[in-house]
Amino acid sequence: MGDPHVLGEVVMRSLVLSLLLIAGLPGISSAGYREDFAREFMSKTWSGERIEENACIDCHASERMKPVFREIVDEWRKSWHAQNDITCHDCHGGDPKDPSLAMSHQQRGFIGVPPYAKIPDLCGRCHVGILRYFNESGHGKALRTSGKGPHCVVCHGSHNIQKANIEIISEQRCSKCHTYGRAQDMKQAMFLVEKKITEIEDGIKALRRAGIYPEEQEQAFFSTQAEFRTLFHTVDVNLVKERTGEYTRKLDDIEKGISGTFADLRSRKNFSGFLMLLVSGMGVVMLLLSKTPKE
Repeated sequence: MGDPHVLGEVVMRSLVLSLLLIAGLPGISSAGYREDFAREFMSKTWSGERIEENACIDCHASERMKPVFREIVDEWRKSWHAQNDITCHDCHGGDPKDPSLAMSHQQRGFIGVPPYAKIPDLCGRCHVGILRYFNESGHGKALRTSGKGPHCVVCHGSHNIQKANIEIISEQRCSKCHTYGRAQDMKQAMFLVEKKITEIEDGIKALRRAGIYPEEQEQAFFSTQAEFRTLFHTVDVNLVKERTGEYTRKLDDIEKGISGTFADLRSRKNFSGFLMLLVSGMGVVMLLLSKTPKE
């Protein structure tokens, strides 16, 4: 037999190398997947075209402008539109790449400030399903008959547009047009589904932090929450209550998928931990053997 000291040293080195590989492989795999996902999914915006030099923003943000116009850019930069590369020309027309045509009505279709009653049609160019529900709602009918009813900007704001959420329904906002009680009924009808939406969002964020991107669940979640929040624009409390069960079931299925991913992640961590303990134990044994005196 060979020298046990030499044998022990060789085995020990092999075990240490194996331990490093076991510890490193999950991180390497996650890092590679993270890069692929960021390149193929996260770097692609939902809608807008990324424009590096925007004449509209440059002009409005300049010191030549009055503070009220500079504030428009500040508000937009904090908006959900800005996060998704929806810029001035997507709503107002014009040409952001050419300062000389940025406000051209004839050549570039510049709109400027749209007429009050036309705002839903403007927003509806992108939010098609929402426009249909809005037109059929009490809000839409009031706007068509009086020209003064509430529309998108009244509830969502004009430039500092935030991601849709249940907190948009508030006494301060809704009581401008009617008593808050009616809006509060809608908020209560939406509460359970919105609570589940928040929980799933938190779960997806936790998985991302762990280097896992559940694309299938994310796509299903995005579609389901968009459908549910689109339904709100009917302003029909009874309809929302009727369909709450449908959306709850859809979200439950998504949540089960996310929970399964968490369980799989825990299993992998436990298995990796077991392997590391096993390898460490074997290393200790071999180290002790290597120190056994020669006979």
